[in-house]
Amino acid sequence: MLYILALHIIFIVTWFSGMFYIVRLFIYNTEAGEKDEVEKQILRKQFTLMMKRLWYGITFPSAILTLIFGPLVWYEFYSFSLPEWLAIKLVFVVLLYIYFITLHIIFKQQINGVFRYTSQQLRIWNELATIFLIAIVMLAVVKNAISMVWGLLGLILFIILLMSAVKLYKLIRTKK
Repeated sequence: MLYILALHIIFIVTWFSGMFYIVRLFIYNTEAGEKDEVEKQILRKQFTLMMKRLWYGITFPSAILTLIFGPLVWYEFYSFSLPEWLAIKLVFVVLLYIYFITLHIIFKQQINGVFRYTSQQLRIWNELATIFLIAIVMLAVVKNAISMVWGLLGLILFIILLMSAVKLYKLIRTKK
């Protein structure tokens, strides 16, 4: 059973890695639109290739394998019982899969040459994965609903700090 847990964790890590990196590629692909036409075409062709390889080779398969191994771990350790902390964690997991679907939509749009979001909007969108990661790992490790109040307060503080850092980065970038 520990092998199943190990595989579940491995695919969570590769899935998150793919989600973090794909949004960076979305940002670079969007910013390539600001280049001259020749450079834009070269960059977008390369970013499209990188996005396809990352999405179909790592991110998407990792999401599926995480979804397969997760219920196996849940069954083995909890026999599908649902402690309060696990119920809250599963809500975050469902929200994470919704986030993943939105990344797939943006992926398909960019592959088809549709750029609906600015690089700044994508930078903010990228931070959602960080928020999900922190919430899910904290719940999985702490396993205490009372600590959830403190955890949520900490998460809210982290979100505020993260969004402040994004705004500060934008200010620094626009001054250059």
